[in-house]
Amino acid sequence: MLAILVMRIPKEDLSELWPTWNLAYLFWFSSALIVTAIAFLLSVIRWHHVTRGLGLDISIKRLATHYLAGQFVGNFLPTTIGGDVLRVSRVGNETSDRPAAFASVVIERLTGWVVLPVLTLGALVVNRGLLEQGPARFALSLASIILVLLTAIVYLAEHPRIGGKVIGDSAIREALGAVHLELGTLRRRPRSAFQLLGVSIAYQAMLILATGLAGAAIGIRPGPTAWLAFAPMVFIIQMLPTIGGLGVREAALVLFLGTYGVSEVEAVKLGLMLYLLNLVVSLTGAPSFAMGPRSAPVSEHRAVM
Repeated sequence: MLAILVMRIPKEDLSELWPTWNLAYLFWFSSALIVTAIAFLLSVIRWHHVTRGLGLDISIKRLATHYLAGQFVGNFLPTTIGGDVLRVSRVGNETSDRPAAFASVVIERLTGWVVLPVLTLGALVVNRGLLEQGPARFALSLASIILVLLTAIVYLAEHPRIGGKVIGDSAIREALGAVHLELGTLRRRPRSAFQLLGVSIAYQAMLILATGLAGAAIGIRPGPTAWLAFAPMVFIIQMLPTIGGLGVREAALVLFLGTYGVSEVEAVKLGLMLYLLNLVVSLTGAPSFAMGPRSAPVSEHRAVM
């Protein structure tokens, strides 16, 4: 996909893909880099919130190292699944509870995904003028479908007659059962659920802000509500099987920003900048990835839920 987009760019414009390293560009890029790092920290806090609910005895510092290692893997392997597998493996190894480790990553992901379509729909409600554009109507349809699907998944996974039936003795059923039990706990503790969603909103808001700052570095300024409406859909689309979202993210930016006079070369340039931001921050996880997992002490056990 990325190759197709690049081939569509006139040869005389290809040089524009390279950044212009002036003071203004460095200011906006550095700001976006800092905000991206803050977003990563918020994601670790969200994951820590989930692990505590599951009774996993692991520090936020250790979670941070595993999260960054997972981000490092996710930026070099197709999809983010590789990074999530690494997180499950390492937390399960340290706590001797792989089902709960699996549940913590699944629920941490779910809360982030649920927030994205809500942000898009909220922006389209606030600025209904956006719906006069084709890309905005596509974002509305996509956000609505995703929200319905995620709501159905959460409902079925938490329902005692559906999700409760997966609890069993096999490793897979134990893992799915842990997801079911934690979702039930969050339903019974609305305050804890709202806190988790609050951190998720803050995390996604930081990523949207980083996108806007990166766009400002190259003169792309569609407006706050436009970023709030379109950036979440870009985040969802870039989860498709690619390496670090390369190609599909840039294609999504071309689609959503074209009505604002943003050229293909500018949209591709922004997509590559976003990839670079994630890559630079996730490189801090390279040492943790290289060092490998740490075994759990024999005395560590999961707390009874």
